[in-house]
Amino acid sequence: MSALTEAIARSFTTREKQPPARSPLRALGRRQLSGAEVLAQSVATTAPAVSMVVLPVTMLTHGRLLSGMITIIAATVLVTLIAFCVSQFTRRMAASGGLHSFVFRGLGTRAALTTGIAMLVKYVGSAVMTLYHGGQVAIALLGFAGVHVDKTFHVIALYLGIALLILGALVRSVRFAALAILVVESCSLLFIVGLMILGGSGSQQAQIVPPTSGHGLLLTALAAVFALAGFESAAFFGPESRRPLVTVTRTVLLTPIICGSLFIFAGWAAWSGRSDTLVNAYLHGTATGVSPGVVIALNVGLGCSWLASSMASSNAASRLVYSFGVERLLPRRFASVHSAFRTPYFALTVVVCTVLVGGGAFAILGRGEIFDDVRLTVRGAVIVAYALVAIASVVFLTRIGEHTPGVLAAASCGSGAGAIVLGYLVYANTIDHAYVAPIAVLVILTSGTLWQFYLRRRSPKSLLHVGAFDSPETEDVLPGAGVFATDAAGNIVLVGEPTAGAR
Repeated sequence: MSALTEAIARSFTTREKQPPARSPLRALGRRQLSGAEVLAQSVATTAPAVSMVVLPVTMLTHGRLLSGMITIIAATVLVTLIAFCVSQFTRRMAASGGLHSFVFRGLGTRAALTTGIAMLVKYVGSAVMTLYHGGQVAIALLGFAGVHVDKTFHVIALYLGIALLILGALVRSVRFAALAILVVESCSLLFIVGLMILGGSGSQQAQIVPPTSGHGLLLTALAAVFALAGFESAAFFGPESRRPLVTVTRTVLLTPIICGSLFIFAGWAAWSGRSDTLVNAYLHGTATGVSPGVVIALNVGLGCSWLASSMASSNAASRLVYSFGVERLLPRRFASVHSAFRTPYFALTVVVCTVLVGGGAFAILGRGEIFDDVRLTVRGAVIVAYALVAIASVVFLTRIGEHTPGVLAAASCGSGAGAIVLGYLVYANTIDHAYVAPIAVLVILTSGTLWQFYLRRRSPKSLLHVGAFDSPETEDVLPGAGVFATDAAGNIVLVGEPTAGAR
């Protein structure tokens, strides 16, 4: 008799005597997102359409054509290696906490809390910057239409309206948000790629703004890595995916390859001069003789991509904050889920309001040096999280006896390169007497230790809930086919299979 036949037969004779097992993440609505919807979330977070313009601008600004191309290729390889490390977790578990939950499985509570803070800084910071840029594009497009948004009240109203639209889409349902992101980002990519291909070469020469930093290679490397960052956002939606272990793993591995290919194409366009028209339109509008139609089309594409990225980043951040609520690292209020839409509406509201305040403040007060400090801090936070998850993958696989040389090589290259770039970031800013970003990175690195110390003194029981993931429920297992028991946190969980001959 086969094992499946035996399990089915046993299910008719076994009666479950214990309380039913329930996944801690069941409130989100399990098994509803398709592979395309998860991919849309992951790709949109990277804002590929925007990066296809920003990367050529960065290369041309700092005169880094050859080294810029090499850097983009190296960044694609590096981030793909990190994605390979992340996939070691996604093929084994689904968690709304993403990298935070994965690092816990390898390196424990302190490193997990550090990763959680780093990813929260990354997603909220990204959402703030992209909301700001998206709003500025909207103002520019309204200007082309003869509507001038030049008063503080008008700017506040515009950003508030955009934020409400984003919040409404995200609260409505995770599928609705994913489809909206997919449509918006697809249109953006078509705009940018089409303009880059049809723009031709030789018709214009890029008019470059003089660089404000002498660390061109560092800024190019950070821009390339950050352009690919966001692939891991798919992991936040594992519990909501129809086939989480398969869908999320494929998405995590495919996103850096897809986006990296687009960015290499953008680097080639900068090399060959095919991006000069777009660069001029991006930096100077119609001042260099670029057709108003091209400028408007570029702004539409960039605006859509920026706002889609802001939506996707806010969505990912809300799942992380929701996970903190489930794990009791934050008040349980953050784990509230809308009864009809099955979305973490309270976490979404807090995140979007925070993003609105940040983006609106930059729009009203101006960017200044603080905007560049935020950008560098966000990029540093990404590298911290990636290095930790790479190391955690090796420790985790070694612990369960599934360690391979390939994972060790990928983790060593990924974490080593990340440490070098992070060290260079801190050093370069320190010698330039710009201390905000280095201090912020150091605070992120120590945040896990401080948070763990606080929790041990104020709420030691919450440390038992760290790393919550989507565990099998009683209905997911044939009666008698699995053994359920109580874990350290008091939850009923699947701990193994019944012994041979057990009934």
